[in-house]
Amino acid sequence: MNTIDNYLDLFDNKEKAIHHALWLNFKYRIANITFGVIQIKKQWAVLEGATAKEMNVEFLDILPKDLSEMTYDKIRHIRMDKNPLPHWEDLFGMLSIMDGEILRYILYAKIPLKKLIRFELAGRGYDENHRWCGFDKANDIWLE
Repeated sequence: MNTIDNYLDLFDNKEKAIHHALWLNFKYRIANITFGVIQIKKQWAVLEGATAKEMNVEFLDILPKDLSEMTYDKIRHIRMDKNPLPHWEDLFGMLSIMDGEILRYILYAKIPLKKLIRFELAGRGYDENHRWCGFDKANDIWLE
């Protein structure tokens, strides 16, 4: 990723730009800052909405709602990236150090990872936007 004057993050790969924009939209959701992707020559740029407006450009309509339809091929490309986006590096790092038998057991027993994550988040006392709300309210939010 190259950055131009701290307002454009440039990528040679369209999918990587999309994943970066999705992460930034999640990360800055509380501040209500929206990020999108534009194409500049042969590169893909990620920028925030205010910058796009200033540049008089519109975001490309290429961001998916979520990544639930991700293919093994796309996962392979992310995993093989020599300079992965930090959130992918953290996620794959977490999985790569986990014992293989535990990973196989998760699949075998169909352990509901979404429920485990929600239970963990409830125990931290924060809401969906990482604002302290107390443990009782967090339980209401995450363990619905």
